[in-house]
Amino acid sequence: MHFGYWTPVYGGFLRNIGDEGMPARWDYIRQVSTLADRLGYHTTLVPELYLNDRKGIDAPSLEAWSLSSAILAVTERLRVMTAVRPGFHLPTVIAKTSATISDIAGPDRFALNLVAAWWAEEARQYGGSFAAHDDRYTQAREFVDVLKGLWRETPFDYPGKYYQVDGAVLSPKPVTAPVIFAGGESEAGREAIAGFADSYVLHGGTVAEAREKVADLNERRTRLAGAPFGEFGMAAYVIVRDTEAEAQRELERITAVDPSSPGYASFEEFRANSRLDVELSKREYSVGTRGLRPNLVGTPEQVAERILQFEEAGITLLLIQSSPLHEELERIAAEVFPLVRQVSPALV
Repeated sequence: MHFGYWTPVYGGFLRNIGDEGMPARWDYIRQVSTLADRLGYHTTLVPELYLNDRKGIDAPSLEAWSLSSAILAVTERLRVMTAVRPGFHLPTVIAKTSATISDIAGPDRFALNLVAAWWAEEARQYGGSFAAHDDRYTQAREFVDVLKGLWRETPFDYPGKYYQVDGAVLSPKPVTAPVIFAGGESEAGREAIAGFADSYVLHGGTVAEAREKVADLNERRTRLAGAPFGEFGMAAYVIVRDTEAEAQRELERITAVDPSSPGYASFEEFRANSRLDVELSKREYSVGTRGLRPNLVGTPEQVAERILQFEEAGITLLLIQSSPLHEELERIAAEVFPLVRQVSPALV
């Protein structure tokens, strides 16, 4: 099990809490990045959103790709997993950008998280394409075909439905091709991702849900690509306190449902434009990415025990959200890491 975290590009993670003490500015992201690097966190996921879906569309948010380069430049070991949405980019340009960022990062420190966009309003404002649900996965597969083709060969041609490439040259190529993560829960999403992605990233779920997805997706990928997925990441919101009662009080504080909060509209659009395999509660909306569903809430011992259950279910990378992040990453590293290491010494 590796520990990672979400970079808070939108000034926090909570839809019902205004100021989390996590400003959407580079100086705060730099503080968190260098801290996480020193504490031994393995990966940070940098979300790509041009509007703020947690604090409301008028709130500030940071751009993923420039931020990813900066994080890599100020850290030594931390891997950066940058989200990319095909509807907002040309795959030829992303192939070139990724090769350069990989050079900045060094071996195995840069990965991609391919995301089929769900936010129609964002696409409208920023000129992104917004295909029908299943078509977005066809577009994603072609996007990855172009990435991997350009990383592999020159000149490269591709006669796709969404992308056409004619004799493109990419030089220099990445020394190591970035690992490509992707996530999707619909039948079309799972089947497509099993064919084009290297690793899979889940929204938060129960241990049983995680086990089912790992087994199902590994079976699909083995059938389509000849081998199981390399990694399984999962989003999770973590609350660690000295007592269970303190942890539950914090949980109650952050989940008081406020339908008038700025982020509520984006939650409803996410539900409308996604084909989820579980129903989201309004309480769960308060964090996003179903981060509360894994129930990593309690004392260090309780949280560590639960994390080990997810490891046994096949999760290899825990992508933590917590608030305020700089304080909670230190707490988790000091109080939870040692407990997990006792059982899983390979923790990095």
